[in-house]
Amino acid sequence: MQPEILSLTIMNQKQYETVIILTPVLSEQQMKDAVAGYRELITENGGEMIHEENWGLTKLAYPIEKKGTGFYHLFEFKANTDFITKWELAFRRDERVMRYLTTSLDKWAIEFNQKRRSGEIKSSAETAKERKAAAAAAESDTKNDKED
Repeated sequence: MQPEILSLTIMNQKQYETVIILTPVLSEQQMKDAVAGYRELITENGGEMIHEENWGLTKLAYPIEKKGTGFYHLFEFKANTDFITKWELAFRRDERVMRYLTTSLDKWAIEFNQKRRSGEIKSSAETAKERKAAAAAAESDTKNDKED
């Protein structure tokens, strides 16, 4: 590739985040194979994986294709803007994918994701667990004070 084309390709890259929901009838290995295929699609097309999370089998808010659960997986990556149409076309053609959502990240979302990964920002589930533990500790202290 020529240097000016390479620099244009890099300049044309944006950071994206995609969440996919895979059908729950897949085995664990089939789910991992599907995810590996999408990971390869990103790297084969000049993209760069930033972060990836497997959220596992999760209950859906409403049934999709008469299924109440699905395997959630998150991809955070850098890619050319042209790649997204090819990326989403692959999801539409794959019967294992029930839903997908791709968003372009602005500088604030990128910063938030970096803080979340480093542990500076906690998820709402982690915060709820901490509050519950603190409440249980306070309750046990109150019981100990009453016994004395």
